[in-house]
Amino acid sequence: MWFGGGVLLFGVVVATLFRRPDPFHDAGDTILRWFADHESTTTVNIAKALNALTAVAVVMSARVAIVAVLALYKRWRHLVVALATFVVSDFLVSVLLSVERPSPTVPALVSVSGYHFPSRAVASFAITLFAAAAALVPSGRQRFIARCAIAGLVALVIVAQLALAADYPVDAVYAGLLAFALAIVAFRRAAPDDSFPVTSGRGGTAAHLDLTGARAGAVKVAVRDQLGITVRDVEPFGLAGSGGSSPLRMTLDDGSRLFGKIYATSHARADRWYRIGRTILYGTLEDETPFGTPRRLAEYEDYALRFLADNGVRVAKTYGPVELTPNREYMLVTEFFTNATNLGDADVDDQVIDEGLQLIRTFWDIGVSHRDIKPANLLVREGHLQLVDVSGVEVRPSPWRQAVDLANIMLTMALRSDPDRVYERAVLVFTPEEISEGFACAVGMAIPTELQSRLEQDPRPLLERFKELAPAHPPVSMQTWSVRRIAYAVGAFVGAVTGVGLFLAAIEAGLR
Repeated sequence: MWFGGGVLLFGVVVATLFRRPDPFHDAGDTILRWFADHESTTTVNIAKALNALTAVAVVMSARVAIVAVLALYKRWRHLVVALATFVVSDFLVSVLLSVERPSPTVPALVSVSGYHFPSRAVASFAITLFAAAAALVPSGRQRFIARCAIAGLVALVIVAQLALAADYPVDAVYAGLLAFALAIVAFRRAAPDDSFPVTSGRGGTAAHLDLTGARAGAVKVAVRDQLGITVRDVEPFGLAGSGGSSPLRMTLDDGSRLFGKIYATSHARADRWYRIGRTILYGTLEDETPFGTPRRLAEYEDYALRFLADNGVRVAKTYGPVELTPNREYMLVTEFFTNATNLGDADVDDQVIDEGLQLIRTFWDIGVSHRDIKPANLLVREGHLQLVDVSGVEVRPSPWRQAVDLANIMLTMALRSDPDRVYERAVLVFTPEEISEGFACAVGMAIPTELQSRLEQDPRPLLERFKELAPAHPPVSMQTWSVRRIAYAVGAFVGAVTGVGLFLAAIEAGLR
């Protein structure tokens, strides 16, 4: 941040100087004249080829390709940050810092639509490449090499601009430095590698942390010092079913295993934005109060496990939260279930169905809701149902939220059995009216994303079949209106309009 702020401040100072009689014009003109005195047909042709890389069509094509790749690999955060750097860079060089410069005495060898500080051609080209390196190349040696290569290419383009008398030295060099600073600051602040690593796999929607290297060592030390347990190996586990934490499996010296979930600042921030998004879409629901810190996330799940265990619910034994980095990263250590199968892949008989339905009945009786009933959060172990991931448990929920849990457990069970069979078992525990109310509430985001995806893949119309079996019930809308929802919606609209306005302003001013 200091580096980025210093580069920006330097640009403001130089732009202010250039708005007066230019004290550096003669020096810049001398450098351009030196290049003109040493030009040859070969060097001019090479310079023109390099200059072609800065054409608007080439730069825009590269940006479209970057966005397409990030969208293909579902790296939405990197995509948003990359677009933001493009918009901010173009706005800075085309509007905010832009100063029109007099033409040099040396004639340009290519078409130039005016001279400006900072160089628009170099800035648009450089920010595109530096953002691509941050968003597409894994951190470490690979990204270092990529940045060095890009810096070398940008330097060659700057030399080409000078050889063609298409830019002044200060304008071009500062544009390249500004692009590098913007890319570094934007991605390190908004998409840090420790929280959003760039990998070759798809599915960048989850904020999974890198569980190798220094963090793996920190896990071993923290568990030993704070819980008195010696961990031999640490490895990721169950990433596909977790988007709000980084789950892992720990192997102890005696060969036994424990389960851990790391909550970081990025997870707390993601939880906050997720809830704001839901508030804009559906209103201020009773469960949309975000957790402020990762410590609170870990503490609350530990509390939920103990509360449910005290009330006879089959959950993992908790060993308590562990601090990895003060105020930034915390891990909850729990029992690891061996010989367990995810419900989405398990055989479901009447006993498992009954245990799932009884689980919801227990929730209703003790006054809680799970809020995230889906196959990934249910295991079958030795023929019995086992609940996992209780981080979203809500105490004293509304009747709407409890009804949604009932519908989701029935849909989850039907995926591995039959809706008629599930309904037949459900009426032994719940009244037909309670069941019909549950499916009247199960609309939109009330059904977890994973469960929705599995329902879409199943050729059977499970949701429609349950509604046919249950008594008719009018749909229950989850839309609520409040000052907060309106304020969030207006803020999102204004932000989007501002972003588009900045982008159009940069385009209107011209990238060259």
